[in-house]
Amino acid sequence: MESTSFTQSRLSRREVLQLLAAGLAGSTVLPALATAASTAESRDAETRRRIGRIGLQLYTVRSALSKDIEGTIAAVAAAGITELEFAGYYDKTPAWWSELLKKHHLTAPATHEALPATDDGWPTIFDRAKGMGHEIVIVPFVGNNYRGSRDNWMKLAERLNTGAQKAKAAGLQFAYHNHDFEFAPVGDTTGYDILTANTDASLVKLELDMYWAVKAGRDPLELMTAHKGRVICCHVKDASAAPERKMLDVGAGTIDFKMLLEKGRALGLTHWFIEHDQPTDALASIKASAAAMLRY
Repeated sequence: MESTSFTQSRLSRREVLQLLAAGLAGSTVLPALATAASTAESRDAETRRRIGRIGLQLYTVRSALSKDIEGTIAAVAAAGITELEFAGYYDKTPAWWSELLKKHHLTAPATHEALPATDDGWPTIFDRAKGMGHEIVIVPFVGNNYRGSRDNWMKLAERLNTGAQKAKAAGLQFAYHNHDFEFAPVGDTTGYDILTANTDASLVKLELDMYWAVKAGRDPLELMTAHKGRVICCHVKDASAAPERKMLDVGAGTIDFKMLLEKGRALGLTHWFIEHDQPTDALASIKASAAAMLRY
């Protein structure tokens, strides 16, 4: 038979209320039951606050993947990563990748795909994404022909709107990922403001690279709040103090990711991916960042 204390620790707040209704209000056991329920509720709340899973943008390990895909993915999973954001497929088929990810209990909810030369290129991109089991296709970068001036940003907005409509028809979400150049002034505004104001907020979602936003002098929380429900993904990499703001592993810099991820989830954030653009040792960087994120 279980001890009284063990049984009490399993009772939920709801069950305590049921016992109250059954007439145990005067019982000496009730205070202990209430305390146990309150403690369990606090633990549940803490669990909900924690991130629960850790993602990785595979661009971080691109050099390692080019030499040894299977070994690199095994090492990534061993570091505590549970989901991936792709940035290339290394001439392997979706079926091949599916078997490898299944072996290591990994999912792949998102991918980065370059903006195609014309809108006729979207079907191939979306077919590949569907085959891989991705849910979100993200445009990660654009060249000078789509930035710098209002006309260029408007041209990009039009391309993204078209891509997002086609993604929706294919059963996929669509998003745009920032660097720092989006926040450069364009007259009395910025490229980011032009882009977000002239794209369909219900279709063109945002992946907020928190490091690049901080690098540009912007507050990630303000951006997530301003675009509540639209920032569905983020990249997590740290920054040293201003003015250098050097890229660092998560937990080694100045960005308060614990706060940002907690508040971000309440604002619509659903995926967060570790990334380091130029790590000295990619796997060591991933391990350090994942270990830091486990505390969040």
